[in-house]
Amino acid sequence: MDKEKVTAMREGGHILGGLLRDLREYVKPGMSEKEIDAWVREEVVRRGASVAYDELEEKFPGAICISVNEQLVHGAPSDYILEEGDKVSFDMVIKYKGYYTDSAFTMIVGGKGSPAVKKMISVTESALAEGIEQVKPGAKLGDIGYAVQKVLEKGKLGVIENYVGHFIGKKMHESPDVPNYGKRGHGYTLKVGDTLCIEPMSSLGKPANHIAKDGSGWTVVMNDGSFGCHCEHTILVTETGHEILTLPE
Repeated sequence: MDKEKVTAMREGGHILGGLLRDLREYVKPGMSEKEIDAWVREEVVRRGASVAYDELEEKFPGAICISVNEQLVHGAPSDYILEEGDKVSFDMVIKYKGYYTDSAFTMIVGGKGSPAVKKMISVTESALAEGIEQVKPGAKLGDIGYAVQKVLEKGKLGVIENYVGHFIGKKMHESPDVPNYGKRGHGYTLKVGDTLCIEPMSSLGKPANHIAKDGSGWTVVMNDGSFGCHCEHTILVTETGHEILTLPE
C-alpha cells in the first residue's frame, strides 16, 4: 500500500468530510446557490486544500456542484434562492497534497420536505452504505453495483446508469468506472490500496436525464421533471475490508 497516497487522501478526506458536515448546518432557506458556493470556496482554502474543479479542462463555474429538485448532478451554482422544502444535492472534489477526494450528499432545505423525497434520500443513503459494505480485497466491482442496484430497486427508485462512480487518486477520475448496477462476481477485482468513489444516483420517476440548456453545459436534469438524488464517499480498500476516507475526523 502506498503510504504517501493513503496519508494524503485520509487527511484530505477528513477535510472534505468536515467541510460537508459544516455545509449541511450552514445551508438555510433564503440563501442563493452562488452565496453558498462562495462560502465553500473560502472554506476549502481556509482548511488548507484547493478547489479541484478549477483544474478541469472544461471549466466548471463553481467550487461545488449544487443540484436542486429536478436537477440530478453537476448543477452549476446560479442566482437561485433556496426555499424551504427544496431538495438539494451537493457534490465536490478537493485536492490536498497532490491527491483528490470526492464526496456528495443530498438534503432537504429547512428539513421540511415531502415524505417521498425524504424516503428517496434515505434509500439512496442506504444503497451507498450497502455498496460500501461490499468493499474488500478480492471483491468485484459487480458486487458493489449489484448491491446498490438492489437497494434502489427495492425502494422503487429510478436507477441512474449513465453516470457512475470511479477510481480516484492523483487524478480526479481514474479507471475503472464504478457503476451503480451490475452482476455479482463480474468486473475488476479490488486489491489493497485501491481508492474508489461509490456514488449512487436515483430518481423519484424514470431515470432518463439530459444536460439542461442553462448555458453552463454542466447541469443534468431529469427528463420527466422528477427529483433526483446523489450520495457519495471515497473509499480505501484495506487488508481487512475498507475505510471511508471522506468522513469528518
